[in-house]
Amino acid sequence: MSEQNQADNQLDQSVDYESALDTEQTEAKSNITITEAAQGYLADLLSKQDTDGIGVRIFVEHPGTPRAECCMAYNQPGEEDSADLKFSYDNFSAFIEAASVPYLEDAVIDYNKDRFGGQLTFRAPNSKVPKVGADASVEERINYVLQSEINPSLAAHGGDVQLLELIDEEGIGLTAVLKFGGGCQGCSAVDMTLRQGVEVQLKQQIPELTQVIDETDHTRTENAYYK
Repeated sequence: MSEQNQADNQLDQSVDYESALDTEQTEAKSNITITEAAQGYLADLLSKQDTDGIGVRIFVEHPGTPRAECCMAYNQPGEEDSADLKFSYDNFSAFIEAASVPYLEDAVIDYNKDRFGGQLTFRAPNSKVPKVGADASVEERINYVLQSEINPSLAAHGGDVQLLELIDEEGIGLTAVLKFGGGCQGCSAVDMTLRQGVEVQLKQQIPELTQVIDETDHTRTENAYYK
């Protein structure tokens, strides 16, 4: 495959990304960075398309979920949405999908040469879960802790946990009802995981919680990590 075809395929597919979590959502601005090396690579690539005004569009598929995928595609003149954020560089423009802006905070697009030609890389720390703001609801804060801190650990055993609902009962307080999946469903160690891990982390970071309960059907053990 020629270097041009490789480059075309690279733009048409999702680019690599790394996850970490560290920023706030914004409404009309973004601090995404396209390095000089990446700008040079993109400008050269776009110049070969023989289309005046062609640029790139950046977006996140399945944003705010473990399946989040950062993508870049050609943007033909006029294809951009009026709500997109526009970044103008010397030889091209980049358009960021408005809905993806909070998930692309602190993102860095870089280009690294190697013996095979080079690789465009996309580090988007907030693509899976954008950092919640100070006015976030208890539910949003719980989901943030689950997705950013707890599920990455459970993933090592093929498991995950999600919030089903919050119940506020008089005399009891606020209860988080959770459901485990994957390798955690039916796992013989799930109660220890809940009491010594998940519940401790949630209560430490969300003091409003008084208890955490599990409503998973653990009679299903086909995917359990420990049986």
